[in-house]
Amino acid sequence: MKPSPSDPPVTILDAMGDPNLFGPWFRDSATWSAWRAFLAALFGLPMDDGMAEHYHRCTGRSEPPAAPQSEACLVVGRRGGKSFILALIAVYLATCRDWRPNLSPGERGTVMVIATDRRQARVIFRYIVALIEGVPMLAALIERATNETIDLAGCISIEVHTASFRTIRGYTVVAALLDELAFWPTDDSANPDAEIMAALRPAMATVPGAMLLCASSPYARRGELWRTYREHHGRVDAPVLVWNAPTRTMNPSVPQSVIDAAYERDPASAAAEYGAEFRRDIEAFLAREAIESCQRSGQLELPPVAGTSYLAFVDPSGGSNDSMTLAIGHRAPDGLAVIDVVRERRPPFSPESVVEEFAALLKSYRVSKVTGDRYAGEWPRERFTVHGVSYDPAAKVKSDLYLGLLAAMNSGRVEIPADARLAAQFLALERRTARGGRDSIDHAPGGHDDLANAAAGVVSLLTGRARMPWLLGRMRNGIWEDGPGVRAYVEGFNGLIGYTPDPELEPAVERQEPEQEPVFYPVEGWSH
Repeated sequence: MKPSPSDPPVTILDAMGDPNLFGPWFRDSATWSAWRAFLAALFGLPMDDGMAEHYHRCTGRSEPPAAPQSEACLVVGRRGGKSFILALIAVYLATCRDWRPNLSPGERGTVMVIATDRRQARVIFRYIVALIEGVPMLAALIERATNETIDLAGCISIEVHTASFRTIRGYTVVAALLDELAFWPTDDSANPDAEIMAALRPAMATVPGAMLLCASSPYARRGELWRTYREHHGRVDAPVLVWNAPTRTMNPSVPQSVIDAAYERDPASAAAEYGAEFRRDIEAFLAREAIESCQRSGQLELPPVAGTSYLAFVDPSGGSNDSMTLAIGHRAPDGLAVIDVVRERRPPFSPESVVEEFAALLKSYRVSKVTGDRYAGEWPRERFTVHGVSYDPAAKVKSDLYLGLLAAMNSGRVEIPADARLAAQFLALERRTARGGRDSIDHAPGGHDDLANAAAGVVSLLTGRARMPWLLGRMRNGIWEDGPGVRAYVEGFNGLIGYTPDPELEPAVERQEPEQEPVFYPVEGWSH
């Protein structure tokens, strides 16, 4: 085993109070008392009575740890100071510890800060730069600096990454600091927090004393933050230190009036944002098992088939923030709603070019009319019309589309492509219950559901009414005549449904009379 890193000449608490190090940033010591208690627990430092009280209240444990922690999790309210403390820990570990005894020749150790997105990553990186450049003796250690990396003397680098497990492989990680992991995006993965943590642990395995620290405001009762809190908070023998505290416990400078106003507007949201309580009014909408059972194996896209009638749903976008998506599907003879193809164009893009591309794809499936989001305004209707495709606003709002999708998926009446981004967006959908008791379904904060919305829209079109396969029969002079395929759908069914032929969707049905009455007939497995 490689030797442990040499003992630092100064503790992190000493560094916070040293005017030649980080002292200028912590002049008002009273507002940082809870954070000093957390850092004492994290690094296994002695505590005074005030620190011990904070420790007991925020961890649910009685005895402080006697040694540094290899893993810790901060569940703290907004504006509590999490990002700045992560930056402080990153700079301290990179500059005040010597990791060289644990590195091979030519190897660099990395203190990795992983943020929700590039905006948040820039916030943390600015803190890191200020802490290093504001201390002359630390600034002298800089060998190279970019917008996301600082290489320091001693074979150590501080790097800021966005949340993707693909970007962290191949590193030797001496410390990983994960910021706001409860809100990490789920576009490319349904559970990026678990995948990143699983990728980090092997990268830290060869470094004695390496540290994994997660920090986030709480959100829904799922994911790695919730799992860690549920399994380790309040347990004296737990291998992970979990620190749970509301905003004003960690940062008393936040006005109470701001927090009171937030509770007045939305108590459930404020309890999570400022009270650091996991939300009880949000739950996962679709189960992974239901999604996987509906995925087809083999072809990602099904080509158009002669004699098959297709419907389509588009989720338009202006090309700056959200993707523009399209789903095309058909109803199989057995009633299964089949999504043949989903397409996504991610921003930035030219909306006109994407409309032209989607219109060409629609025409290849013989679709002359597409349904889409009614909130997109008039431009989708105008642009699709220019390219020979009519555009109808959706009759249902997004939550209702998803509720219909839930019923269809849970009953196995849908076939979807095994598209990873589509599955990830389905899994990330949330059901929220408002104070009035009404449910709404949407993506998580910072997430996207453009593919999911288009898929749910076309499923709604395909399952919204019963459609009769072609050549089951026809109306002639007000009398129904069986066609060549009718017996296969009639045998074994005892119920009756109503059906009015649609010449656009089922052109083989001949309409001889201008005002045709609905025809009632038995069809196996069909319902209103």
